[in-house]
Amino acid sequence: MFNGIIYHQGIIKNIRKSPRYISGSSVIEMTSNIKFKKTDIGESVSCNGVCLTLIRIKKKSFLFYLSKETLKRSNFKFMKVGKSINIEKSLTHGQKISGHYVQGHVDTTAKVKRIILVDKSWIIKFELENKKLYKFLIEKASITINGVSLTISKVAKKYFEISVIPHTLKLTNLKNLKTKDIVNIELDIFGKYILKLSK
Repeated sequence: MFNGIIYHQGIIKNIRKSPRYISGSSVIEMTSNIKFKKTDIGESVSCNGVCLTLIRIKKKSFLFYLSKETLKRSNFKFMKVGKSINIEKSLTHGQKISGHYVQGHVDTTAKVKRIILVDKSWIIKFELENKKLYKFLIEKASITINGVSLTISKVAKKYFEISVIPHTLKLTNLKNLKTKDIVNIELDIFGKYILKLSK
């Protein structure tokens, strides 16, 4: 479980298929200023909003396992060496939650349709890949984009918008977004369950 507040980013050093794991899966290696201990191996870490398992720690880098399902659902299938990744360790008992509850289970991806600069903030318009999921979007509700806890500012028939303040841009890879880029989307967990229970 995470809360979508990002303080660390990593840079992809290597992505490779590994014969040690299931066919179609990969291993991703990153560098970052975030610190891991040997006892952290096996822990869940949010990488661009995807819950990944830490499998190895090197002197200046660390490795995560990417399953076939993860590659299918997330933007990791488009990732290349040198790209920036938002990183968040899992919550610990008693830790303050500043964002919202994030599972690291990506529901779909979205494409950046437009970026509008308002003073030093950005208004970003997105289009969901899975159009059936628009029913879960509500203005002022929480949404996770590339692992960042954000608030939906506008919902339309074929797109939604979020506003990103300068502080969030500075600490995350959202500042690198351009039109047509693909991001990971996790819908608010409570909204998903409430809708299902109401049927």
